[in-house]
Amino acid sequence: MNRKEFFKDLGLLSAGICLGGTDSFAFSPRSDFEKRLVPVGRVLELEGYYVWCNSPIFDHEGKVHLFFSRWNSKKGMSGWINGSEIAHAVADKPEGPYEVKGTVLKPRQGYWDATTCHNPAIQYVDNKYCLFYMGNSNGKTNTKRIGMAISDSLYGPWERTDEPILLPGQEGEWDDHCTTNPAFVKYRDKYYLFYKSWNNKEYANQSGAIRANRKYGLAIADNLLGPYEKSKANPVIDFSKYGNNAQMEDAFVWLENRKFNMIARDMGYINHENGLLMHSRNGLKWSKPEVAYRATKFYFQQEQAPKHLKKYGRFERPQLLLRDGKPVYLFTTTQGGKYKTSSPFIFKII
Repeated sequence: MNRKEFFKDLGLLSAGICLGGTDSFAFSPRSDFEKRLVPVGRVLELEGYYVWCNSPIFDHEGKVHLFFSRWNSKKGMSGWINGSEIAHAVADKPEGPYEVKGTVLKPRQGYWDATTCHNPAIQYVDNKYCLFYMGNSNGKTNTKRIGMAISDSLYGPWERTDEPILLPGQEGEWDDHCTTNPAFVKYRDKYYLFYKSWNNKEYANQSGAIRANRKYGLAIADNLLGPYEKSKANPVIDFSKYGNNAQMEDAFVWLENRKFNMIARDMGYINHENGLLMHSRNGLKWSKPEVAYRATKFYFQQEQAPKHLKKYGRFERPQLLLRDGKPVYLFTTTQGGKYKTSSPFIFKII
C-alpha cells in the first residue's frame, strides 16, 4: 500500500464511512478499543502446521498459557474441519517466546469429536480450568457441536464430556445446522454460553463462497456442566436485517464496566477484513458494531499472497488476554508467515 492509499483508507474509517451501500452501513466508527491497539507481531510459527484459534490465559504465577488449534500443513487450509487438534504452549510473557507443551485434545474415534477438535476457548470458572471447544464426527460442518474439557491445572489432565453440551435446534429452526464458536462468561451465578449457527435450508438453497447466514444464539445454565437452555430471545445477534448477507463469527465475550462486551470477525457488515466490537447490558440486545480492528495491511506489510492462501490479509478468531477482567492483549490468527501457513498475531492494548 502506498502513502496516498493508506491515508485515504484511514480517512474513511475515521469519518465512519462504510462501503456497504445501504443506510444500515451509514456509520461504523473506529472504536476507542481499536485506537489502543499496538501491533506486536507473529508468535508460535510452527513448521509443518497451520496454527489457528489462539486462546490465552494467565496462570497464578503470571505465565501465559495459549491453547490453540493446529493441523498438518499437508492438509491445506481446509484441514481444520477434518484433522485439527488442540495443543498447549506456555510463555513467560504475552509476547513470547512460546514453548509447545503438547496436544491437549485430539479427535476420538467413535465420539462426537471423532474427526476434529477446534475453536478452543479457555476460562477459569469455579476454581476449575474449562476448555470449551468444537468437535465434529464426519469431517463436515453439519456435525459441529460444542463440548467442554475440565482440569484442576492448565497442565492437565483434562476430562472432557462424552457428549456435546449444546446441540443444534430442531429442523427448520435458525440453528438446526450445528453449534460452534463457543464464547462463555459467568454472570450473576448463571453460566452464559454464546454460540454460532445457521439454518440447513438456507445452506442448501444458497450458492457462493458464503452460504446461509451465520447468527449468534445464547444458552444459559444454572451449573457449569449444564443443561444449557437456549434463550427465547435467540438469535441474539442477527445481521441479516442489514442486507447483502451480512453476518459475523468468531465471537469473544467478556464482562467489563457492568456490561457484556463482544469482539468478533466481520463477514460483510462493513467488509470481510475488519473486526467488530459490540456491547450489551444483558447479553440479549446488542449495540450496533464499531470497528475493533482493521485489515492486516494497516499494521504490517507482507509479501504477495501465495496462491494456496485464500484468506490472506485479514485477522480471524480474535481472543483477548484478560488481567483482572480487563483486556491487555488481543490475540488473532492470520495466514502467511515464514512457513506460508498461518500463525497467531498479537496486539498490546495500551
